[in-house]
Amino acid sequence: MSRPPTFVPPPGTDRLTVPTARGDFAALASGDARAPVALLLPGFTGSKEDFLPLLPALGAGGYRVVSVDGRGQYETEGPESPEAYAPEELAADVRALARALGGRAHLLGHSLGGLISRAAVIAEPALFASLTLMSAGPAATSQGQIEKLALLSQALGAMEKGAVWEAMAALESPEAAEAAARPATERDRRLRERWLRTRTVQLLTTGKQLATEPDRVEELAASGVPVHVVSGESDDTWPVEWLDAMALRLGAPRTRVAGAGHSPNTDRPKETAEALLAFWDAHPAG
Repeated sequence: MSRPPTFVPPPGTDRLTVPTARGDFAALASGDARAPVALLLPGFTGSKEDFLPLLPALGAGGYRVVSVDGRGQYETEGPESPEAYAPEELAADVRALARALGGRAHLLGHSLGGLISRAAVIAEPALFASLTLMSAGPAATSQGQIEKLALLSQALGAMEKGAVWEAMAALESPEAAEAAARPATERDRRLRERWLRTRTVQLLTTGKQLATEPDRVEELAASGVPVHVVSGESDDTWPVEWLDAMALRLGAPRTRVAGAGHSPNTDRPKETAEALLAFWDAHPAG
């Protein structure tokens, strides 16, 4: 998961609600409201705050940048029905968001958000000026991640959700376990709150999507929407070699952000923002 350094929006970044034909979505926004729109979708267990390190630079770069909590994520409400989180339903939400923001948006999806964004572009290419797949691969995740997702699903069915959070921290790394033993900071509390407020059914259903997603690269290439493949220089969710090969199949520009892992948005925000702005500038929404 992405772990933003803070949940406090910087000056010039606003909290807002985006009303759409499919419901209201909690969002953060930066930049001139009259500027071309960039819509950012977070990954599995993430939230709109994952993009806070990027928003000021992207807004200053000439875009109205809006990051959202998806259906059932953190501060966006969601139903308890698994069918509501089917891939086609989440993709329809993205299309409704693009329409509500004026259409022809530059779309970016991180990890799970990339799979959802891809489905939205395939379904209705004319709504989008471009698509950036950030640390999101061609199909299901690596076998190691599939096994972790299965363990998480079992844990969510057998344990209290707060206990699952503590177990995840202990398994993540020795440093994470040590941090969990220390008094919680405000950031620690907000990360835990985000986990608790995200619907369990959303986690279970989207976790299954990550483990079973089909290869839709040829469909995306046929959409005609310009694509940019971005990742860190290492990734254990989708190996970077898979992302390299996907970019070749798409004929898409490929950015590896030095010093970053699965979340270049939080690991190296300056370099990531520069790469995004260069791509968006090369493909104006008009």
